[in-house]
Amino acid sequence: MKLCIALDNPHLQDNLMLLQELDSLSQSQKQDIWLKVGLRSFIRDGIQGIESLKRYGDYRIFLDLKLYDIPNTMLDAIMEAQKLGIDMLTIHTSCGFEAMRAIAKLKENQHNMPLIVGVSALTSFDNEGFMEIYNASLFSHTLKLASLAFQAGIDGVVCSTQESLAIKKATHSTFLTITPGIRPFGENANDQKRVARLQDALDSQSDFVVIGRPIYKDSNPLGVVERILACKDK
Repeated sequence: MKLCIALDNPHLQDNLMLLQELDSLSQSQKQDIWLKVGLRSFIRDGIQGIESLKRYGDYRIFLDLKLYDIPNTMLDAIMEAQKLGIDMLTIHTSCGFEAMRAIAKLKENQHNMPLIVGVSALTSFDNEGFMEIYNASLFSHTLKLASLAFQAGIDGVVCSTQESLAIKKATHSTFLTITPGIRPFGENANDQKRVARLQDALDSQSDFVVIGRPIYKDSNPLGVVERILACKDK
């Protein structure tokens, strides 16, 4: 399991200072860490922000833009994102099978493409809120979207730990699950509804855990990261 640190600080310098604090991690520890650049950071810092992050070590970059558009527009955007040298990119599975299949075919014919993972249901949703939008139960519809993504040929999905194991069983053990909303040691849920502890992510066979505020808001982020990495290796 890999750790994705969500860089959602209010300023680029705050993100860079966090990486400075993690500099004493060993190289083998850093290999298990990905840096997640979300909407706030990318809109504010752009391509230069990604380049700044790369100067702080051999971290992999997870660009979390949740692309959702007609197939041709998504393909064009993915080709532009590929030029940034990123390692993983999010789309919305609600874009449909046709778009996801076109993306998978694009990957088959291009070199150095990032992993493409589809957002199933945001972890800010509970079942009631999800039903209002999709007129379907959260769990069953998440499995349906994940199955479509698997059949289309993209690399995995973003889901909560509550669905991760069921998705693995319905698709394949190599189909990636990326689980946000992780509060590793029982921290405050904030705006997330389907949160989980680190042990829940391990039990659900999550491939990537996304953790932000419990790391960058702690007075000792290095210590938190070291505890997370130690737990995942048990």
